[in-house]
Amino acid sequence: VISVFNGEKYLDGCLRSVSWASEIIVVDNSSKDKTLEIAQKYTDKIFTRPNNLMLNVNKNFGFSKATNDWILYLDADERVTPELQKEILSTLNFLASRRSGQLSTIDGYLIPRKNIIFGKWIEHSGWYPDHQLRLFKNGKGKFEEKHVHEMVNVEGKIQYLKGHILHYNYDSISQFLNKLGTIYGPNEAEQLIKKGYVFDWRDAIRFPFKEFLSRFFAREGYKDGFHGLMLSLLMAFYHLIVFSYIWERHKFKQIDDSTLLVD
Repeated sequence: VISVFNGEKYLDGCLRSVSWASEIIVVDNSSKDKTLEIAQKYTDKIFTRPNNLMLNVNKNFGFSKATNDWILYLDADERVTPELQKEILSTLNFLASRRSGQLSTIDGYLIPRKNIIFGKWIEHSGWYPDHQLRLFKNGKGKFEEKHVHEMVNVEGKIQYLKGHILHYNYDSISQFLNKLGTIYGPNEAEQLIKKGYVFDWRDAIRFPFKEFLSRFFAREGYKDGFHGLMLSLLMAFYHLIVFSYIWERHKFKQIDDSTLLVD
């Protein structure tokens, strides 16, 4: 199952990597490019839907159209490696051959993901192994549709696979800023407010500062070289954006100059 919007750049590679699947379902979120044309090369199970800002609504819709026992979900900028393909097929064949026993109760699998960012596999900085719950029994998994960064919620026992998903995450600064600034940032700010976040102007400094320390030092971003440094700084900026949206929700609350100096 793949839900996609304007994914012509990556979709062909994604669908080719799962051409071995017995069923491919594409949810086209009213794309304006050649997404539909590319999808038609691989499947006739294509459903066009409005481009919902809560991305997971259309993903869940795609799950509801699946007819087989197991579902593998991918984004258009992801690909299944040959090693993961072999592991999935051998694992599911093994489970199908067992009529009872502990292994037969498994309902989902977490899959490690290699994030390719600005042309490099980021092995640290909090980007690896980046386990994603993408393979699950039909009817056992869905998104809660509350947050754009949700993981599929699976009812039942979960295990891990070793093969990788390749994720061509960001290939330009503008793509990074657009996605984090216009989609992820507002959503994360809203989630923090719903959870009871109390506005504190000092978080304009603390949010990005803590994120940089976490990415570059605690999660060893320095081992990713200059990529690690830049990504840590960009993620720090992203958390400043999140705080800025919270500030906006508070009607751009004014802080007394004397308070800034005293604190």
